[in-house]
Amino acid sequence: MTGVGLVVASNRGPVSFVLDDDGRPVHSGSAGGLAATLAPLLAGSGATWVACAMSEADRAAASLGLMAEDGLELRTVQPDPETYRMAYDVVSNSTLWFMHHHLFDLSRRPRFDRYWHQAWAAYRELNSLFAEAVSEAAAEGATVLVQDYHLYLLPALLAERRPDLRTVHFSHTPFADPGILRVLPAAVAKELLAGMSAGRSCGFHTSRWERAYRACCADTGVEPARTFVSALAPDPELLHRRTSEPWCVEARRRLDDMLGERRLVLRVDRIEPSKNLLRGLWALDELFEARPDLRGQVVMVAHAYNSRQSLAEYLAYGNEVEHAAARVNETWGAGDWQPVVLDVADDTASSLAALTRYDVLLVNPLRDGLNLVAKEGPLVNSTDGVVALSREAGAYEELRPAVVELNPFDVSATAVALAVALDLGPAERARRSEALRELVRQRKPGDWLSDLLAAAG
Repeated sequence: MTGVGLVVASNRGPVSFVLDDDGRPVHSGSAGGLAATLAPLLAGSGATWVACAMSEADRAAASLGLMAEDGLELRTVQPDPETYRMAYDVVSNSTLWFMHHHLFDLSRRPRFDRYWHQAWAAYRELNSLFAEAVSEAAAEGATVLVQDYHLYLLPALLAERRPDLRTVHFSHTPFADPGILRVLPAAVAKELLAGMSAGRSCGFHTSRWERAYRACCADTGVEPARTFVSALAPDPELLHRRTSEPWCVEARRRLDDMLGERRLVLRVDRIEPSKNLLRGLWALDELFEARPDLRGQVVMVAHAYNSRQSLAEYLAYGNEVEHAAARVNETWGAGDWQPVVLDVADDTASSLAALTRYDVLLVNPLRDGLNLVAKEGPLVNSTDGVVALSREAGAYEELRPAVVELNPFDVSATAVALAVALDLGPAERARRSEALRELVRQRKPGDWLSDLLAAAG
């Protein structure tokens, strides 16, 4: 059997395309997220990456043989657009994402009606298309690294088609507690767990999510796979190269000009409910109420780019965030001081530049699989910035000794935590900053991939 010895399967691939004025596909850079993190680790490995064609431009690029990146062969799965929409929007994002982040509005949603079960059938079909593509790409005995909640059924499908393959599933989100998983139709919950458990092993960013998976298996009567814990780590050298490039240096100059001597509370997030932007803004409002001395002296810059605009919940949440930011500015702004600068553009240069400059990095998710920004910030920050970190973020397990802890649900406590972080003296700020860098550097970027490959054995 021909094929390659290592296959990665994920919803999104490492590159994306747009159509130029002549309708030709043009490379538009990394697709972001997991793909941007994993692609450099696989460069030159000869691996094959199987992912969905996300757009008309991606499909055109695939037909022209343009899907290649740093020695990786890219193969695309091209489902019917309606099948993909149902699987991605209705099941993956509106159901599984909300489930794992404990975001269900249970008095209203989810609604498991005939339409939803049609979407679950589409989710099955998408996983089946991946199984076909991976089976064709993989050599005898190959290792297959399946990524995230879009492809829970893939390990079982591969076990049926290609029992010779060594399949590992890795979850980048939190994992739901058993009581939340019980919201799913019983047969669906069992199929989901059996699907991901059919491979050699299942991996998670923290022991907390690993325990939740095993508890769900016990509650559902599914035999769990072997499990392992491995947290992603950022690449310090890559980050420092990027922050030294002219486009980032210029963005830092613009930020310095805007802030002057004022102090910076920074957040870098997507606009989506689990990131908890609203409570961060409400906490800032309480901070200015309680601490008149900080009025005019502190600016919150929120780099919060739009996400999943096809979902009504995300659109509504984005509107609430904009209104909350405007309210803080109307209440407290004076003269040339604008307390909140909300930037919804996906501006990598400005986000990176701000990470080098923050006094406090606010990372307050309601629930987060890891949160790489909490690790990236300390590596590039040059101002002894303090990280105020939610205890519900996966990264909290690693960074706990050196952060200011947040209960993300408690607005008043978050306001107090921001005050504590801003009031720390220079020596304590420097101590915490160095301690954070040391904690982050304990893991190298390649450790995560090595752990996945070892788990396939």
